[in-house]
Amino acid sequence: MAKPVSHHSIWMRLRSISLILVAMTTCCCTGNAQGGSSTPNDSILQQEEERHEVTLLFGGDLMQHEAQIKSAFRSGGKYDYSGVFDHMAPIIQKADLAIANFEVTLGGSHFKGYPQFCAPDEYLQAAIDCGFDILTTCNNHSVDTYGRGIDRTITMMDSLGVQHLGTYRNIAERDSLYPYLIEKNGIRICLLNYTYGTNGIPVPKPYIVNLIDTTVIAQDIAKAKSLNPDVIICIPHWGDEYQLLPNKGQRDLADWMFAHGIDHIVGGHPHVVEPIEVREMGGEKHLLAYSLGNFVSNQSRPNTDGGTMVRMKLVKEGGRTYLSDCAYNLYWVSRPVTSGLRHFRVLPSSYPSDSLNATERSKRDTYLKNTRALFEKHNKGIKEE
Repeated sequence: MAKPVSHHSIWMRLRSISLILVAMTTCCCTGNAQGGSSTPNDSILQQEEERHEVTLLFGGDLMQHEAQIKSAFRSGGKYDYSGVFDHMAPIIQKADLAIANFEVTLGGSHFKGYPQFCAPDEYLQAAIDCGFDILTTCNNHSVDTYGRGIDRTITMMDSLGVQHLGTYRNIAERDSLYPYLIEKNGIRICLLNYTYGTNGIPVPKPYIVNLIDTTVIAQDIAKAKSLNPDVIICIPHWGDEYQLLPNKGQRDLADWMFAHGIDHIVGGHPHVVEPIEVREMGGEKHLLAYSLGNFVSNQSRPNTDGGTMVRMKLVKEGGRTYLSDCAYNLYWVSRPVTSGLRHFRVLPSSYPSDSLNATERSKRDTYLKNTRALFEKHNKGIKEE
């Protein structure tokens, strides 16, 4: 007759088995930490199961006309832009990355507006303080103060710690820094930036301004892909000034860019907003904003006294990165005159109407009405926030 097994014996055996399992688990964990026992397939599976999100916000053209410079001037030769962006800062700072076009040079003294912009350094600081993380420098005003302006603008941006792309001191610098790659929240984003021209001012050697040339852009896209990005975004400076609809060149170039691997396009230059659309191609969504208009300026032509920001949310999961959500946010530039001097404030469309005087309210409402009518007719797949 078999000898009965005591409860104590059963407990001891179970405890021994548990200790062995714990030891095995510990060994496995130690091996993983040292890279000794996990397989490549395990690592890939873990990466595919992770979910990453990043929110990008794009603003329009940061202009600086003579009236803006005079408005910011203070005694002692200082410049103060406080108040200009205060109402937009909370919106901008909510984004993981905020990007805008810096359409002036920082050439040093002798500040001036149109036609060859040279802004005070404090203007750059104001753009940074309100929340812009990345500034593009490639536009038709990149060479307004010649080589000195290109060089000094880069120097100032580097010294203040703001990221930038589009202009370079020489080809070696461009080769090492472009395409511009940034990783945020586990998502690798490649940015490209080009302009149609530089207002007829030759780019002085050895400086580089990225001009729109499909041969060069194709090479840059190939290099961007070699950096293993999750998404490639192009920011072109293109189109016809003051035109509310894109021209054939913009439409054709957008088609070409999408066909060659650009994922999203956010453009500028016309100084007015142009339509925004979300295209669906191959099961993926691609944002195309032809022009965001001015972020701030002193222009007085119709529809130049405001612009729009575009927010896009990218998600990376299951081995793919996709556009999960996007929206636009209209804004308007208030320019009341006090003691013969204009004061500039960029105001979101949600700014209370009763905080504006009758003239401002009328101008703001006209801008919003016109822009919403344009977007209602031509926008596709994107909503207003």
